[in-house]
Amino acid sequence: MGERTEYKHGTFSWTDLTTTDQETAKKFYGELFGWETTDNEVGEGVYYTMAELDGKAVAAISPQPEQQRDAGVPPTWNSYITVDSADDALKRAKELGAEVHADAFDVMDVGRMGVIQDPQGAFFLVWEPKAHIGASVVNTAGALAWNELATPDLDASAEFYSELFGWETEQIEGMEMPYRVIKRQDGASNGGMRPTQENEPPYWLVYFGADDIEGKVKQATEREANTIVPPTDIGMGQIAVLQDPQGAVFALFAGQFDE
Repeated sequence: MGERTEYKHGTFSWTDLTTTDQETAKKFYGELFGWETTDNEVGEGVYYTMAELDGKAVAAISPQPEQQRDAGVPPTWNSYITVDSADDALKRAKELGAEVHADAFDVMDVGRMGVIQDPQGAFFLVWEPKAHIGASVVNTAGALAWNELATPDLDASAEFYSELFGWETEQIEGMEMPYRVIKRQDGASNGGMRPTQENEPPYWLVYFGADDIEGKVKQATEREANTIVPPTDIGMGQIAVLQDPQGAVFALFAGQFDE
């Protein structure tokens, strides 16, 4: 288990789900991961549900914005990246050819954020922490464990994120599909990148830790989730990709976690 009290610039630090059925999603993920949830009112009749493991924040669930629903955007697990300045990150992203979908704004006293679509089409969010650093625990069963970009242009994506966050990417040799591990400036692993597959859109896939991946897949499918990738051995562990009952895609990892 990796407990966190801060995150360095350019580090994945939080994830939340925007969904069409918040109550059903709370029950589904609460049972799947053992989360305890607390509803926080953020507007009239609108709640941001915090999920915790042993009293430590790991993720959140919120209603999908009406404009996304009207546009046909599916429910989505969002990837947040910590930055020193949300305003500076958005400005630089624009300079690098990205589209800013939400200019930097304050989230009460907990942080400042913005929404970016990278030049290849994948969405992500930047987070300038204040009272809320992000996840208090990662890299354990039921918590954020990995973030993976599916992109139609590996080289272009690697260059964009390198320029924006100072990341480097390292090719894993011997794999049938090209795969690059993201490295922060301090050398720590910070997610991965792979090519999009047939009919797959560009997006950041969120992985949660699992102690028994086959059991979790069985449990999820019994609760009306779909299996996109069944439990698969990747050498360092097992992965699986699922789609929850509302349509949000997420992944599981079982194996040796980073600290």
